[in-house]
Amino acid sequence: MQVSLFMDSVETKNSGKKKTVISISIGSSKRDARGSLLLGDTEVSLERKGTDGDMEKAAQLLHFYDGKVDAMGLGGTDLYLVAGNRRYVFAESAKLLKQVNDTPVLDGSGLKNTLERMAIRYLADAHVIDFNGKNVLLVCAVDRFGMAEALAEQNCRLLFGDIIYGLGCNIPIRSLAALRRWASVLVPIITRLPIKWMYPTGKKQDSHISRHPEYFADSDVIAGDFLFVKRFMPTRLSGKTIITNTVTAADRKMLQDAGVKTLITTTPCLQGRSFGTNVLEAAIVAASGSKKALQPEEYEVFIRKYKIMPSIEHFQ
Repeated sequence: MQVSLFMDSVETKNSGKKKTVISISIGSSKRDARGSLLLGDTEVSLERKGTDGDMEKAAQLLHFYDGKVDAMGLGGTDLYLVAGNRRYVFAESAKLLKQVNDTPVLDGSGLKNTLERMAIRYLADAHVIDFNGKNVLLVCAVDRFGMAEALAEQNCRLLFGDIIYGLGCNIPIRSLAALRRWASVLVPIITRLPIKWMYPTGKKQDSHISRHPEYFADSDVIAGDFLFVKRFMPTRLSGKTIITNTVTAADRKMLQDAGVKTLITTTPCLQGRSFGTNVLEAAIVAASGSKKALQPEEYEVFIRKYKIMPSIEHFQ
């Protein structure tokens, strides 16, 4: 069974406004896709373009589409990470933004802090997932503090894999307080390093390294960025529940073959795949007519107004 994104005003014909969103990703071009969705009376055309890790090409595309589309997403990286009360901007991402003057650029951070937080609470309140006493692995939390904090509210045993899967050191983090302490030390350093050192880009998005599979095996629920899950997961995930996003049709088949029980994406499933949070955030900003990122409370209004809910697919 699949439960996809629901919007209260979806129609087969749309006589309202039209907006265009393009996502420039430093990830693999094999994951490129197009789609569209309706937000109220606004039809938003979506497209993803990957540059296979080529930062110069990403800069060129951002410059080319500046002023030609209503909003742009920046994929395969984040603009910033949060540690405590401070935001640290990725140096490489900041250079990319210098190519854009007129079009708002969104990296998905706004929805990670709102939509993903709300999604975890919905899954618990609607009894889709009983988190009580479950082992939950969030593969990388520093770019998903909203999800991390929402999971910490549940009565589950949390493990944050930031150092294990992000930095390659077997140091599990088992509390939100510990995550904050590590983040205050590591995030200022990480954001000054090349993005590819922390996050799989280009061809690395298609490669697989089974790193510390015991943490996957011991977890009932595996959450977080799909490229981290895909890159480091063991070949079998029998009976597991996955909470993620940016999943293609081929990815869904791979997870099903691996024995995954339930796949939940926090972003809509369109034309057989879910798009990244940067794409959906750009779509919301474009539909709103804003020229900059919205405030958290504004995103929450859009999410509730258009009934943006998790997509749930039970394989078994």
